[in-house]
Amino acid sequence: MNDNASRRDLPASPQQAPYAVRVEAGRQYAWCSCGLSATQPWCDGSHRDTGFEPIIFVAELSGVFYMCGCKRSDNKPYCFGNCTGYARRSDSYSFS
Repeated sequence: MNDNASRRDLPASPQQAPYAVRVEAGRQYAWCSCGLSATQPWCDGSHRDTGFEPIIFVAELSGVFYMCGCKRSDNKPYCFGNCTGYARRSDSYSFS
């Protein structure tokens, strides 16, 4: 396992698994990239002053998609299986 859980340049990882969410074609979404949002996987503005910004996208298709929960996907905002091998950073952050 990589010992990178305390690095400040990495996002918090609210869960080590994807979020299965239904999206609607043509609708805009803001995926949380900092890991601090209380409305995961969507942004609620908790990234302020963290250096992270949400990933804004418009869904091309309607259906259930797997959005990254560890925040380290190589294909953000979608899950790419990167959860394996990373420590979960939760040190000084509150997820409430």
